[in-house]
Amino acid sequence: MQTATETERKYDVPAGFSLPNLPGAAEANAFDLDATYFDTEDLRLARNQRTLRRRSGGSDAGWHLKTPGDGSSRTEHRLPLDGDAVPVELQAEVRAIVRRNPLQPVARLRTRRAETPVRDAGGRTLAVIAHDHVRADTDGSERTWEELEVELVDGGPDDLEKIERELLGAGAKPAKGPSKLARALGDRLQPPGDPPKTNPVFEYARAQRDAIAAYDPGTRQADPESVHKMRVGTRRLRSTLKTFKRSFPAEPGTQTRFELRWLAHQIGEVRDGQVLSDELVGAVEREGPQFADVAERIRDHLAAKVAHGREALAEALDSDRYLALLDAIDELVANPDTVEKNPLRRTRKALRKADRMLDQALVDNSDPELHEARKAYKQARYAVEVFEDAGGKRAKKLVKSLTKLQDVLGAHQDSVVAREILRDLAGSSSPDGFPYGVLYAHQEEVGRDTLGDLPVVMEAAGKSKLRSWLD
Repeated sequence: MQTATETERKYDVPAGFSLPNLPGAAEANAFDLDATYFDTEDLRLARNQRTLRRRSGGSDAGWHLKTPGDGSSRTEHRLPLDGDAVPVELQAEVRAIVRRNPLQPVARLRTRRAETPVRDAGGRTLAVIAHDHVRADTDGSERTWEELEVELVDGGPDDLEKIERELLGAGAKPAKGPSKLARALGDRLQPPGDPPKTNPVFEYARAQRDAIAAYDPGTRQADPESVHKMRVGTRRLRSTLKTFKRSFPAEPGTQTRFELRWLAHQIGEVRDGQVLSDELVGAVEREGPQFADVAERIRDHLAAKVAHGREALAEALDSDRYLALLDAIDELVANPDTVEKNPLRRTRKALRKADRMLDQALVDNSDPELHEARKAYKQARYAVEVFEDAGGKRAKKLVKSLTKLQDVLGAHQDSVVAREILRDLAGSSSPDGFPYGVLYAHQEEVGRDTLGDLPVVMEAAGKSKLRSWLD
């Protein structure tokens, strides 16, 4: 499967529209395109800003899945034409959205396209303007219209702006809809009205639900960034259900938290190995060439851990258990009939609990207690994030301070885990365990150094002026 990033703008034009005389415009090429769009009966893909089609004709015939990108950009996943059924690779990309619902044809669009390249003085193609005459057949009805698409090729944002000024001057208008499919579906895709205002707890929970679905495809491929982001979304949602448990129905909330813990564990088996491989192997390699064999052994050990984790995670993401979890999350974050009157107090309690746990961990000089305090601060930080917009600058600064505190505790925990790995490998190594002993001692030093950083970040995160808005 190929992927590409598209940067394009769409314009509505009246019937009979003609392109103005654009500087650098070359002769147009004409194509006949025939595209069948696939979605669920309730249009889950379209409602989540995704389009899936099988298109013949033109220069890029094939299966195309378009997913949201940044700004005016979108990511397109492409596969060659091969049969009439949606390829399994594309089904995997949207599994978290469609779940058990079958994908079926929802619209057919036949387009007469005139494609005009716009080039600079050196012959470089800056953009391509597609003037489309569209006939859409959907749900027993037919619609026709004209529109323009301007897609960047080798040009930049300034080139888009110049072309847009010329088109707007000739009578084009920015498109009202996001895609041809949305226009073809018409009222079937119309939102029911302005979304109801909800408690920020539910808005935050919904954002994490959406993050889990958005990073599902990359996580299936073990992309490190996607694995990290999906894990964070899972943790944030679980933490929210725990901190603000009175805002959610008791029994389904508890069960969903349990299932989110299962999912986070599956993801963590991959993510932890990825992080440790980068950090621990790098630290060992910096010790010098005499530790090259140890570094290679650690790398192999962690690679095997990641490979095993990938197999288990792939199985989990294809399971009915995972799909049932996604359904349960949808039900929990739907508009509530009632919400807790003062959820902000839950944030205060979470933060104070983390403070107490860290104080006790330092008194006891206990690594396990420090790890638990770190998790408590993570839960408190997520709770603060719920009200970050309402809390203004103080809330944003508090989130940053808590993040730094959490990072210091995280670095200490990384040294603890690194020591465990070194001890395990030393026990199964050749009789000469000296290199492992040296590295173990260095990781002990790292642990002590990180604890030395704690007083500064603790003081910053504990400032009353950053927390006063919680009272």
